[in-house]
Amino acid sequence: MTVTLADVAARAQVSPATVSRVLNGNYPVAASTRERVLRAVDDLDYVLNGPASALAAATSDLVGILVNDIADPFFGIMAGAIQSEIGGPGGRAGGERLAVVCNTGGSPERELTYLTLLQRQRAAAVVLTGGAVEDTAHATAVATKLRKLVAAGTRVVLCGRPPAPADTDAVALTFDNRGGGQQLTEHLIALGHRRMGYIAGPEERTTTRHRLEGHRAALAAHGVADDPAWTVHGRYDRRSGYEATLELLRREPGLTAVVAANDTVALGACAALRDSGLRIPDDVSVVGFDDLPFSIDAVPALTTVRLPLADAGARAGRIAMGREEAPPGGIATIRGELMVRGSTGAPKEA
Repeated sequence: MTVTLADVAARAQVSPATVSRVLNGNYPVAASTRERVLRAVDDLDYVLNGPASALAAATSDLVGILVNDIADPFFGIMAGAIQSEIGGPGGRAGGERLAVVCNTGGSPERELTYLTLLQRQRAAAVVLTGGAVEDTAHATAVATKLRKLVAAGTRVVLCGRPPAPADTDAVALTFDNRGGGQQLTEHLIALGHRRMGYIAGPEERTTTRHRLEGHRAALAAHGVADDPAWTVHGRYDRRSGYEATLELLRREPGLTAVVAANDTVALGACAALRDSGLRIPDDVSVVGFDDLPFSIDAVPALTTVRLPLADAGARAGRIAMGREEAPPGGIATIRGELMVRGSTGAPKEA
């Protein structure tokens, strides 16, 4: 015999409307009442008719999380934290949301495709993580998609991504990549470094530009020369860090420090330096960015900027679920913390 919503209401001794509110999560309900309803759902093994509910309501129980590369710890940490805030109390079926991680592979076209699919599924929320592609046509297309999602009742949160146009009504938790990049380079300058190679990420990414701008701002503030030949662009992966470091050494064998776009790139840089017979930090200092879990276990431990990825993801998840208010103006800037470790030291000539 099929269990109905009325059966759950009778078991919990509440009205069917209250059961509906608890399961849809769209109206405040007293904690004790919510607990009784969810216990009744578990006891009776009640299954909400998802497609029918989505048609009757503005949104479904689907939450989309867009990442560039789920294998990259930067995105994996945020996606995991977001998902941890999406489930209902105790992970039970009542109030639970189905999180779908959409791996774009960094493709602008795939990003738009996923946004379209989530719109068709009447997603309850969409969280976009990481930097955006710096292309006017793509930015316009994304903004149009976000407006349509919000207009249909979907909450949209950008996590670690620059704000979208104000009229999209998307909440943005953005990382201070410029400030972090400036901190790292100022740390190296304070140690006495003046010949620093920079391994940047893909040129079309906002994260790349902002971190590089921070690096250059530090150089300019301290009157240090910025030789264009000392900057190499590549992917945000270890191989790119390895190859870019060899290229930097070819261009300027006298480099005393390498600034890497992120920690994964920094690992590749360290491997290239070791394979070139150079010691870290005795011959060349290395810095990364993000403070991914492996950074402190590198040998030597990596000087980097710690971004609170898990905290930012969890906050994005709560905002997406309506359990935390959006920041004033819909935008919050999250600053990183400089973590000074063994991969940096004074250059030999200092």
